[in-house]
Amino acid sequence: MMAGGTDTPGFGLRVADMVRSGSDQTAPIVRAPGVWESRGVGNAYLLTTAEGNVLVNAGTLADARKGRERFAQVSAAPVQFIVLTQSHANQYGGLEVYKTPDNVVIAHHLYPQDRTYCEALSEHYRRGSRRIFGGITGRTEDMIPTCEVAPDLLIGDEGHRFELGGRRFEIIWTPGGETRSAVIVWLPDERIAIVGNLFGPLFGNQPNLNTLRGDKPRSALEFIASIKRVRALRPELLLTGHEAIEGVNHIENEVTRIIDAVQWMHDRTLEGMNEGRDLCSLMRDVRLPDKLSLTEEYGKVAWNVRAIWHEYSGWFDPARGTTELYGVPPSSIAPAIAELAGGAECLAERAQAFVNQGRPLEALHMLDIALTAAPGLAAARAVKRAALMLLDEQTGGTNLWERRWIAAALHELEETAPG
Repeated sequence: MMAGGTDTPGFGLRVADMVRSGSDQTAPIVRAPGVWESRGVGNAYLLTTAEGNVLVNAGTLADARKGRERFAQVSAAPVQFIVLTQSHANQYGGLEVYKTPDNVVIAHHLYPQDRTYCEALSEHYRRGSRRIFGGITGRTEDMIPTCEVAPDLLIGDEGHRFELGGRRFEIIWTPGGETRSAVIVWLPDERIAIVGNLFGPLFGNQPNLNTLRGDKPRSALEFIASIKRVRALRPELLLTGHEAIEGVNHIENEVTRIIDAVQWMHDRTLEGMNEGRDLCSLMRDVRLPDKLSLTEEYGKVAWNVRAIWHEYSGWFDPARGTTELYGVPPSSIAPAIAELAGGAECLAERAQAFVNQGRPLEALHMLDIALTAAPGLAAARAVKRAALMLLDEQTGGTNLWERRWIAAALHELEETAPG
């Protein structure tokens, strides 16, 4: 079902299905000898040895409670080490479930800094997350811990190695992931890489360099460098936050395609900037060659072009002119424009004409003015609903963020209806 229903939870999209795939799981999945998976908003992995176990990611609070029961089915040995691959709640949320006085939580030295700024903006991030992931990931109370568990061991940029029960572990810093403190866990003897959300929730998808949720932007070149570190390992099994990817040649080929795609997109964006192209035209015109095409269920080329632009040039867009420098938004003149146009009703009629022409974005620009001038105008609200539904139809509802944003906009339109 598309967002036109306004209550679309996002099911039917692979990301949403993966996030919820652990809801009916009763036993851990074996991915390799002594490598067990508990699925959830972010997968947790239990690595068993003769001298105790290593846990990679705890999952959310709710996922950890389920995961502990699943893992108990295959090993009663204590968890000696817990490795956090990044500083998002689907990795650290359930730490309190697994933490004991005797085990060691390992994270990158930037992890506390990541957690500090996330907590400083907790309401901002949670508001953005609820808008996109509400109805998919569950309640906030099921995601976040009841108490903060600090890492016991903070590792440096050079990484960290240890051995337990004859099994070797290497932790490698990959700052191009979703957070600056992102790491992967490499099992050199088995040639298994546990990469968390380094590739995002979907392998072979466009990365999400700047989320609609409002996270810190991510660097395209750091992403490429981190992915190259994974490729150099030549893993035979890649365990992500949601998927298991097998085959050394298949992994190498796909990882190379991801690297080349992001590099191509990065280079074309910089070329356009140097040519004096404006941001909107680059968002429209930069398209990957077919051989480098990646799926766009989570990230999108146009959004990443914008993220790369802002990574290099910051917030100021010269194409928007002098007013971009000041805190007076375009909406400040909406009542005056509506008056000159003959009233908000006239703007709504013109917006309807745009909808009839199959141009929902032009309609939404017009309706921003009309509804700022007359927020309760029923005709404008009806056209806005039609424009949003048309936009969802035209985009195909195949990108999780886009689909959920449109669904939220439709829901807000209903919730704020007068009377």
